[in-house]
Amino acid sequence: MATQTNANTSFGPRGLELMERGVRPQEALDVLLRADSGRDRRQAGVVWADGASATYSGTGCIAWAGGRRGPGYAVQGNILTGEAVVAALEARFLETKGQPLAERLLAALLAGDAAGGDSRGRQSAAVLVVRERGGYNGFTDRAVDVRVDDHADPMSEIARLTRLALVNDTWNRGWTAFTEKRYPEALRWQRKTAEMAERTPAMLPEVLYDLGVILQANDASDEALKAVERAISLNPKLRGQALRDDDLAGLRARLPR
Repeated sequence: MATQTNANTSFGPRGLELMERGVRPQEALDVLLRADSGRDRRQAGVVWADGASATYSGTGCIAWAGGRRGPGYAVQGNILTGEAVVAALEARFLETKGQPLAERLLAALLAGDAAGGDSRGRQSAAVLVVRERGGYNGFTDRAVDVRVDDHADPMSEIARLTRLALVNDTWNRGWTAFTEKRYPEALRWQRKTAEMAERTPAMLPEVLYDLGVILQANDASDEALKAVERAISLNPKLRGQALRDDDLAGLRARLPR
């Protein structure tokens, strides 16, 4: 659930409580709005786990204001250059079906901005994706959580950060599986992470290092050695870590000194 315009931030937790009790999105939204004296200046969007959705824009929201909804999404905006903004957001989100959710949200944001965006200009942007046990080591649910609070070009910056976060998300999946000793699954995720990290050079050495750790856990010592050696060649400071790392104990004698 999301709320904006003169936002009533209690809508989020209260709406979730209602839906946990089985209240459908439109009914949950109606309940929240009935009890809210400021409802004419609110906007809110709700999406249920099965895709049912609802959107609301009060008559007192600053134009252009409005929203659209469909199976699995709700989009709303205010102080926009026109309805074309939410139309472009919706269209792009639907066109990218099958891609990771963070990529779809980013693509929708960029499309809305290209269609006119906020009539006041640009300053901030954010992308949040929650998945059960999606955070580092599975301890939290925040799989992708990036934001730009103040930037001359927030759309370019949120795109950069989201693409880094997508690498981290895949990496977290692999590392969580590794810590839980699901080694073949960990290797599948970490191989994908390494492919993605080839396009993000700053992240590549550490990704390759963890690929080596996970390969070693899968009894692929020769390939593990190559991955760790490449990681060290890209960042020589990793050599000391590798020589002390118990996860690489089986490779220690073969590592470059």
